[in-house]
Amino acid sequence: MTALALGPQWLDPDYLISTFGLIGILVIVFGESGLLIGFFLPGDSLLFTTGLLAAGHQYLPQPLWLVCLLVVVAAVLGDQAGYLFGRKVGLSLFNRPDSRLFKRENVGKANAFFEKYGPRSIVLARFVPVVRTFTPIVAGVSAMHYRTFILFNVIGGTLWAVGITVLGYFLGQIDFVKAHIELILIAIVALSVVPLAFEYLRTRRRTYPRPAQDGQ
Repeated sequence: MTALALGPQWLDPDYLISTFGLIGILVIVFGESGLLIGFFLPGDSLLFTTGLLAAGHQYLPQPLWLVCLLVVVAAVLGDQAGYLFGRKVGLSLFNRPDSRLFKRENVGKANAFFEKYGPRSIVLARFVPVVRTFTPIVAGVSAMHYRTFILFNVIGGTLWAVGITVLGYFLGQIDFVKAHIELILIAIVALSVVPLAFEYLRTRRRTYPRPAQDGQ
């Protein structure tokens, strides 16, 4: 495994797993899923790397089914924490001043995502970085029905945690993937930000429409 040179070493999935093992994975998944300051933590790339290392029995001696089960639990509990935080804080969250680790813009994006997709956003947001962290919080602020939230939380957490981890596990047994692991991880990160880039361009187009050409 080679380091994923997209940020500081302490955010590199391989470094995190080799240093903290399965416990580190669970803590990060929990934090990124629902803690207000967890949006910067690696999510998709961490789970993909978890699958890769589980395939090679490197740093993770636990069987794949147990790894997946525990990651699902951590993801569901993380969203649960975010929901309860949103219920407690309420609408004051939208008036909270910006800081180094908090941007109201991120809450606004998650709120727009939640309003657009309703309960489905709890599942869909799992696959969108940043939005994944703030959507359960917004669901709590909006007082989404608790049973509905739990249902979609479990579905989304299972699809995300098991899907990406198992994908990494099976791809990790392919020689080409093992030989180009850094490029594969970069591609995973790049694909995960495509929805955000698309939404940014669409919002910018609505905010700054192209001027009409003369004669039209």
